[in-house]
Amino acid sequence: MRISTKGRYATLIMLYLAKEYKNDRYVTLKEISEKEDISLKYLEKIMLDLNKKDFFVSTRGVGGGYKLKYHPKEYSLKEILKASEKDIEVATCISDICPKKDSCITFSVWNDLNNVVDNFLENKTLNDYIEVKK
Repeated sequence: MRISTKGRYATLIMLYLAKEYKNDRYVTLKEISEKEDISLKYLEKIMLDLNKKDFFVSTRGVGGGYKLKYHPKEYSLKEILKASEKDIEVATCISDICPKKDSCITFSVWNDLNNVVDNFLENKTLNDYIEVKK
């Protein structure tokens, strides 16, 4: 598995908003863009994918922006990456794409590794990382 820039920035956006959750503060993409030195246009594209999952509350105007809809402990890393990445499996053969899947000697290796990664991503939340980095 290779997490693309899109997946890394989606995680960054979500962690940024999670840090502001306790302040009940709306955050603009412009703020994240400037603070993290990331293209605003690129963040806007990523936000479209994340917004489809109903992760946020947003408002326009002065003081507007985005904030998490739920507590940071409610968002797993897996659901964030699934919203932003095409594929989060460690190898393409884990899905039904590979015709040799049933006879491949290494399939069980990649499947076991995929299960470990999947379990990690499922059980780690935004809260786990904002608590550590206050």
